[in-house]
Amino acid sequence: MSFTHATLPHLETRVMRLGIASNYGISADDVRYAAERGVGYWLHAGRRGRAISEGLREALRSEREKHVVSYVHSSFWGGQVRRAVESALRELGTDYLDIYKLGWLGTGSRYSQGIIDALQALVAEGKLRAFGTSIHDRQRAGRLAADSPLDVFMIRYNAKHPGAEQDIFPHLAARDPVVVAYTATAWRQLLRPVRGVEQPPLSAAQCYRFCLTSPHVHVVLSGPRDRAELDQNLAALEQGPLEGDELARVRAYGAEIKAKRKLDYL
Repeated sequence: MSFTHATLPHLETRVMRLGIASNYGISADDVRYAAERGVGYWLHAGRRGRAISEGLREALRSEREKHVVSYVHSSFWGGQVRRAVESALRELGTDYLDIYKLGWLGTGSRYSQGIIDALQALVAEGKLRAFGTSIHDRQRAGRLAADSPLDVFMIRYNAKHPGAEQDIFPHLAARDPVVVAYTATAWRQLLRPVRGVEQPPLSAAQCYRFCLTSPHVHVVLSGPRDRAELDQNLAALEQGPLEGDELARVRAYGAEIKAKRKLDYL
């Protein structure tokens, strides 16, 4: 794994380590542009991601093997999982999804043998290559990372919430799942000045570089609202990992924002 690219375990597909979440405002044209820039990891969030389906369909039609499509959906029973996967296949005009994620496990999704059976059946049918979850409960994520059939973990990890370093990362070695970091900017809390905090806020590039500096993170998700933000986020890859004083400052700033206990659930 380099700073800019990673080969994803269980999939053996090499992608740019900055992925795109589809539900924050970018257009189908922006998706085409991002694909031309080398983006290869896409998070499709059901109805909220439909605006980009046209551009993603086109990218998949021309170079399917270079792209990893990750579909996240609330899942409470096996039949719901199958319907969601087959609906996504029709929408995107593809024969398979690379990853299905149980959305927000413990709140928006349930973990049960019936759901695992449905996912494994979809893999056996060739409609799915791997499956995992998005999850905020770090302790549970650590246990599942060590011992479960889940191949992918989409976790909150940023300078404000670095707890995955203690609760999840030490448990990865046993099965080597794909780790996708999201909320890199803590829902923009790390980007805005905060009353009572003397340090200037972080840049978006520093937030993404913080995640990518970890050797445990394969992909960090970004949610650009337009072409300009997309370009800014991609530029972060050119700056390389955080080191020394800059890394220390980013960690210190995140800890200071965390200490404010403002919107601590984000």
